[in-house]
Amino acid sequence: MLTENRTEGNGPLALPSRSVAILVELLAISAAVASGHLVSALVAPASSPFVAVGDAVVRLSPQPVVEFAKSAFGTADKPVLLAGIGVLLVLLGALAGLAARRRPAVGTAVVAALGLLAVAAVLTGPVPTATDLAAPVVALVVGVVVQRGLDRLARRPGGTRTGSDGSGAGVPRRTVLAGASATVAAGTLVAGGAGLALSSSGSGIAASRAALTGRLAAATLAETAPPVPASAAFPQLGTVPFVTPNADFYRIDVALTIPAVRAEDWSLRVHGRVGRELVLTVDDLLRRPLVQRTITMTCVSNTVGGNLVSTADFVGVELAPLLLEAGVDPSADQIVSTSRDGWTAGTPTATVLEPGRGALLALGMNGEALPVEHGFPVRMVVPGLYGYVSATKWLADIELTTFAERSVYWRDRGWAERAPIKTQCRIDAPVGFSKLPAGRVQVAGVAWAQPVGITAVEVRADDGPWVRAELATEVNPNTWRMWRAELDLSPGSHTLTARATDRRGLVQTDVRVDPIPDGATGWPSTIITVV
Repeated sequence: MLTENRTEGNGPLALPSRSVAILVELLAISAAVASGHLVSALVAPASSPFVAVGDAVVRLSPQPVVEFAKSAFGTADKPVLLAGIGVLLVLLGALAGLAARRRPAVGTAVVAALGLLAVAAVLTGPVPTATDLAAPVVALVVGVVVQRGLDRLARRPGGTRTGSDGSGAGVPRRTVLAGASATVAAGTLVAGGAGLALSSSGSGIAASRAALTGRLAAATLAETAPPVPASAAFPQLGTVPFVTPNADFYRIDVALTIPAVRAEDWSLRVHGRVGRELVLTVDDLLRRPLVQRTITMTCVSNTVGGNLVSTADFVGVELAPLLLEAGVDPSADQIVSTSRDGWTAGTPTATVLEPGRGALLALGMNGEALPVEHGFPVRMVVPGLYGYVSATKWLADIELTTFAERSVYWRDRGWAERAPIKTQCRIDAPVGFSKLPAGRVQVAGVAWAQPVGITAVEVRADDGPWVRAELATEVNPNTWRMWRAELDLSPGSHTLTARATDRRGLVQTDVRVDPIPDGATGWPSTIITVV
């Protein structure tokens, strides 16, 4: 609905209805986001205004907010963040539209401010380039042009547009506005859809990954991992598979848009406190001895009894010989690895160079090239260290430096400088609040203490005596170990608790500590009812 308000030129200006004013603003914001996303898909996916602002939120959020998001939403934290930004844009657009009914400049200013916010988000990113500015600048221009154009149509004086013969018979203003709005909406859908299609296609990533999978399958491995025996797991009791399928492998990172680089375009620079700088390609890595290792990886954000731990067969090149080839200066006590998205991790040099540690530049995972979300084409894997100090995905750079000289992403946010994995276990079965018949109750789970291995797990009901669990076959000290036990339980509610002992003789502590700064501790427990 349009109502008459003030006059200008040859007639009174129309005051848009609230719904029209809101629609104008929302269409302008939507057009800006869609056009920016399309341009980013063509030139630099991480520069999408929507994603760039989301990345800025992740970078700038206080640590308590980050930890709340992880604990509340788990691996869904990124979709929740993007959905939240979308809701905020809708609310802001609605409020700006209402304010712009009588003050048109407000609507334009809000759209322009959002565009400038996207520009700032890109400029403050880890490694901004001039190309990265294309998407937010296009979004800003499109948003302002659409907002001004639709707003003028909504305010044009008179009920109809004059016919070409001057008769006054013409198209009603409402029809003109509706047509223009429909055109903008259609263009927004097309641009947004094209942007999504282009970004999801990954610019040849799928074909590149398939080719690398074939090359890894055809390669002769210098070392193969022993087959995992059937006795290494108790799946019939409710434990997870020993080797985690790629689709189920936990994913924790700060990337809202997964970096996309083809294997044939990838390179790694090794520099800093070294005798000679190295620049390596995937072809260079494939010419080196390839090894296969079964390794359990653990996230420092894993709470007591949590599921942010997974195991895979990795194929790659040992990192230690590569660093020795570069010539590590004795003063270099830290290896800073950088992801394609600018994320950094700091790994103790001594740990990587430790004989038998087996740190890898991994190219393959469970019989195929690394999945894109797990670091394709190359990532770091260091057994025995939490991921935030070692497991850089989408690897782009390795610098030999010192802890005193350079800080890294999570250390800047309050996490510990060094983070060896702590001895932990988990109860997988029975699940919490289960109702079970009285008598012998089967309890099963998994324990880990990379790189030393697990030698014992004990279970108890309530405050009763500890019962030694049966351990599954150990695959190697760098992997988790399944366990099972039987408890004779009477009717009623019972709390089941477990604790593990590693090969050093260290018993898992009962002291409850949050994940920050260097990993959670405490005994896992679950409550069941026996009837």
